[in-house]
Amino acid sequence: MKIRVYYEDTDVGGVVYHSNYLNFCERARSEAFFERGLSPVMQNGHFVVKNIEASYNISAKLGDLLHVTTSLIELKKVSFVLHQEVLRDEEKLFEMDLTLVFVDFEGKIKKLEPQNLEVLSLLFD
Repeated sequence: MKIRVYYEDTDVGGVVYHSNYLNFCERARSEAFFERGLSPVMQNGHFVVKNIEASYNISAKLGDLLHVTTSLIELKKVSFVLHQEVLRDEEKLFEMDLTLVFVDFEGKIKKLEPQNLEVLSLLFD
């Protein structure tokens, strides 16, 4: 997914705020669903982040055109692990591994239904 860095994403020096890399990655994960006519919110629940391990390598700047990649590392019955990278051309600016769990609308962890497991495996291949 391509993302342009706007003024609102940066500090006074035109450098992207560290938390915005998480926002960029969230947009890319959501867009993977939307591009296929799906929603990350399912009939019986949705996903929440359980764990993040992130590395900030190089700062993005105002006006940069970034590319966010997402790949599936592991898929389990109640959770999955993704690896995401934010690139400027071929230069890796940021990367993270995150674990997401499926919860019902009351916040209780639930098993993913087989069809949802299949969708996830196709979305983030």
